[in-house]
Amino acid sequence: MIDLDTGSFFVIVAAAAIAALFVLGIGRWIPLPVVVVELVLGIVIGPQVLDMAQPDDFINFFADLGLGMLFFFAGFEIDFERIKGQPLRLAAWGWALSLVLAYSIGGVLSLAGIVLSFVYTGSALATTAIGTLIPILRDEGELKTRFGTYLLGAGAVGEFGPILLITLVLTTTSTLKNAVILVVFVALAVLAAVLAVRSISTGWGALERTIESSGQAAVRIAVVLVFGMVALASELGLDILLGGFVAGIITRLALKGREVHIFESKLTAVGYGFFIPFFFIVSGMRFDLDSLVESPGAMAKMFVFFGLFLVVRGVPAMVLYRKILDGRDRAALAFFSATQLPLVVAITTIALDAGKMRTSTAAALVGAAILSTLVFPLVGLRLRKGRAAADIEPDVADGLTPLPA
Repeated sequence: MIDLDTGSFFVIVAAAAIAALFVLGIGRWIPLPVVVVELVLGIVIGPQVLDMAQPDDFINFFADLGLGMLFFFAGFEIDFERIKGQPLRLAAWGWALSLVLAYSIGGVLSLAGIVLSFVYTGSALATTAIGTLIPILRDEGELKTRFGTYLLGAGAVGEFGPILLITLVLTTTSTLKNAVILVVFVALAVLAAVLAVRSISTGWGALERTIESSGQAAVRIAVVLVFGMVALASELGLDILLGGFVAGIITRLALKGREVHIFESKLTAVGYGFFIPFFFIVSGMRFDLDSLVESPGAMAKMFVFFGLFLVVRGVPAMVLYRKILDGRDRAALAFFSATQLPLVVAITTIALDAGKMRTSTAAALVGAAILSTLVFPLVGLRLRKGRAAADIEPDVADGLTPLPA
């Protein structure tokens, strides 16, 4: 029997509803990302402030499902036909430059005794929370723009690259063993993709008829795919982030060229309406606020890391896109690319378990990531204000018009 804390469960569900209502009310003045409110409410209701809810095993299970769904949408939004060529090449070069900057800075911090491991700290600095940004960008119409294409490319590599780092390098098992396991997972994922594409090709008409009925077969199959890939990744000893991300890519490939707006709205309701808020609220509940506020050094490190996020992910945007975007759009790309959170939480958790990071450093990194999620998207949206309408790409909603290579 599972010992279910119904009181904590209800408080979290209520906090998710309050976060949505708060953003709805304040959105007329400030386009505040709902995930920031969810994180703050998680801290408030958690054990270190009001102690209204505790993250037990059942609640942590739902939070993990929410993390899987978050990365599903990150993978689902990546239209490789759209970002192939120049956007993907620039994104890959940008992330490589970010890694050089991150590990160089991490090395200096390690030599100075500020951090224990330059690898874990540097890896945490070189991520992009495209899964967190997607609902913000969708609400502002940026996903349909030329700018959005380059941002999706940068975000895709900035999220998938660190996931591979976590899988291959930042675990306790050998890199060779992880590489073999990853090859097995990729082979099984490709098989699943082929089967999904063939099944959708022959039976999409029947599935589409269930979208507005109580059967909801298409949505149920997608949910099975998400949690199936997450379960497969977990069983193989890989991170669940990879499973959710790959499930999103498979779903996008299977639905290529079909009308998916209604289907996507159904999935969005399931993911962002219930599972994903669980992850962010529980992340707030787990946040080690005491380690941060009780140590002046940790608080100082938080603001240092906050600035380093922008340096590590922002410099490539300002340097590599000079011939593609004007200065204002490059600055917006820099701020969006420097927005971080889920992977920072994952990397710091692994580092703490491995004894490669102090608790205060982990709290400072996560605190900086929370700040980046609060501040950077707002700055990016301000820089892009009034530009989205004139930047729409033709047929981009259907993923039919990639940028030239």
